[in-house]
Amino acid sequence: MGKVDLNKKLKENSLLKTAFEFFTTKGFSKTSITDIVNKAGVAKGTFYLYFKDKYDIRNKLVSHKSSQLFKTALSELGDSINDLPFEEKLIRIIDNIINQLNNNQSLLTFISKNLSWGIFKNAITTPVSEDDVNFSEVYYKMLSEAPNGFRDPEIMLFMIIELVSSTCYSVILYKEPCSLVELKPYLYSSIRLIISQHEKKAKD
Repeated sequence: MGKVDLNKKLKENSLLKTAFEFFTTKGFSKTSITDIVNKAGVAKGTFYLYFKDKYDIRNKLVSHKSSQLFKTALSELGDSINDLPFEEKLIRIIDNIINQLNNNQSLLTFISKNLSWGIFKNAITTPVSEDDVNFSEVYYKMLSEAPNGFRDPEIMLFMIIELVSSTCYSVILYKEPCSLVELKPYLYSSIRLIISQHEKKAKD
């Protein structure tokens, strides 16, 4: 990467970092582009070189932060999941991500408030940063290694993500209706059931 490209990347990263700080402390609606550029130390025109508007930088942040959760999970789990069945690999990844969000509740709040399937799908297929993980490739590789195929794998993933995000949000932030430790066995049993319903059996 040349000096000019590096400088551009540093400015973009500074804007993303500053926006995240404001969104998680001051709130998205109360944060202005002026707030972001002033704190980041760049001209307002520079902001528009990288982002269309405040919604665009928020969506890119959600994508980036979501991708980083996957990257951390894959890095921490390493080779330990290689020989596991598909459903166990996925549950180990989900468990790691849930634990990360439990330890960073401001990130959980930010992602949960702003996450839609469209943004999430973009996050797993189009990494914002070179450091991000293309989780779509990881997911479909895991599917290809399973002994049986799966019907509608995107719908399967959508249902799992919706289940995890909605239940964990209340449990982590409000400890309702139970603790995270109490929830996990029920959650993972439900995930296995979803996967089983999508799995193509031998008679199929």
